This record gives sequence, structure tokens and C-alpha cells, in this order.
Amino acid sequence: MTVAAALYEYVLALHIIGVVLAFGWTFALPVMFAYAARQEPRGLPLLHRLEVRISRLMLNPALVVILAAGIYMASDQHHWSEFFVQWGLGAIVIIGGVVGAIMIPTSKKAAEVAERDLGSYTSGEFAGSEEYRALVRRLNLAGGALWILVLATIVIMAVKP
Repeated sequence: MTVAAALYEYVLALHIIGVVLAFGWTFALPVMFAYAARQEPRGLPLLHRLEVRISRLMLNPALVVILAAGIYMASDQHHWSEFFVQWGLGAIVIIGGVVGAIMIPTSKKAAEVAERDLGSYTSGEFAGSEEYRALVRRLNLAGGALWILVLATIVIMAVKP
């Protein structure tokens, strides 16, 4: 094994670790929010705030790692003209943009609105106001689209069509 090959493999591992750290936790969000809405609705504002905090402290830095590792690998292997590299660059720009422009601001607002709506909550499953439900729909729609993009990108990176 040459030093260059070893470095490439370490960078590939870092790239994969970045993907796991950036997106792995997001697949648990629907389960957590559905459970909280049924079992402990007063925890919903905290879950929304955690979503914002984790996006800022884990997802965004991991995107930088993913991008930097991808740039190294594409340069090292001279893959810049390959479809999978172009797809990956586009995906990371879209993901970063959607997280920054939609997910984080909407999660912050959802936390505020849920907290307000919980002021009149007594017991049972929490539905929230129409405003809260609209925010949750927006998060679910954007989050679902991001999941599809992430999963499609993983397939494209693995298959390299």
C-alpha cells in the first residue's frame, strides 16, 4: 500500500463518517416527535430547539468535512468530470441551503409556537394550532425531500453511474 493510497482511504473514511454524523440523527426525528406529541407534548419545544442546535453543531460542520474530503478525493483521482462528483457538489449545496434557509428558521419558529400553544394544553395528544401544524408540515416536507436527496446521493456515490 502506498502512502497516497492510504491517505485516500483515510479521507474516504472521514467522508463517510461526515455523512453519518450529518444525517444519521435526522432519520430518528419523526419517531421522536411523534412519540413526544403522544406521550409528553411539553417536550416538543425542546426537541425543536435541539434540532436547531444539532444542525448547527453537527450537521453544518459535517457538511464542511464532507465537502473538503470530497474535493480531495475528486482531485486525487481526477474525477471532476464524473457525474457522481457533480451530483455530490450539487447535493451538498442544496442541503446546506435548505438547512440554513428552511430547516433551522422553521424549527426555531416551531419551538416558539409550540411553547405558546402548550400554554392552553391540558392532556392527551397535542395537535397544536394551525400555525404550528403548518410549520411541522413544512419541516416534514423539506426534511423528507432532504432524506430522498441524501439517500439518492449515497446510491450515486456507491454505484458511480
